[in-house]
Amino acid sequence: MKIRVVVPLAHARFNQETAEEFGRWTAPGTEASVVNLDEGPQSIESECEDALVVPDFLRKAKEAEAAGCDAVVCDCFADPGVRAARELVEIPVIGPGEAAMLLAAALGHKFSVVTVLCQVFPLINAVAWRAGVDRKLASIRSVDIPVLELSDKARMISALHSQMVRAIREDHAEVLVLGCTGMMGVAAQLQKTLKSDGFDVPVVDPVAASMKLAETTVALGVRQSRLAYHKPKAYLAARTAA
Repeated sequence: MKIRVVVPLAHARFNQETAEEFGRWTAPGTEASVVNLDEGPQSIESECEDALVVPDFLRKAKEAEAAGCDAVVCDCFADPGVRAARELVEIPVIGPGEAAMLLAAALGHKFSVVTVLCQVFPLINAVAWRAGVDRKLASIRSVDIPVLELSDKARMISALHSQMVRAIREDHAEVLVLGCTGMMGVAAQLQKTLKSDGFDVPVVDPVAASMKLAETTVALGVRQSRLAYHKPKAYLAARTAA
């Protein structure tokens, strides 16, 4: 199967690392390709930047469908454009935020999300509410590191560990979720460290969760319901034609 990963940013700075990370989680026979937007924000840390993603994300979803891809994954925890794209295309469209939270909700009674900055909390709360798991969301915490500074892995891991311990102790979280797809390749290390601290809890990676949900959806032959995601009017479909 072919999975198209759309990095919803107007630059290719993360494309190679994103391709490698999603590639780690693909099953044999799955081909994951990565593209970025032609027009959009440099990072997504606000409602305004989230909204700027949507027009070109819709075009990229249509292009993926026209190219014969079996599913689209949006590479952002806030899932910008995902619900609109589900109306537009006939292939599954997966958001990492929703995928990670649904998995976390199945692994414990309460989960916490640890993300980049406090200003993205409303975006994450919205994902939890739309996914129907908001009552299981114990807390959202931030590491106070902008998306474009996550390349400092040591700083990021240290901050994530600190906030995860606080989420367990203070918020009674039983599952931890990485709240940004830029937090790549650190979930297993954090899970191991937390276990050595005496906290045997899962750490959910949104990249892995979204890729596996995309593969499962395609393998099962299902996609978004047309009773939930109605096809758009013809003129709207024409405006986003690939």
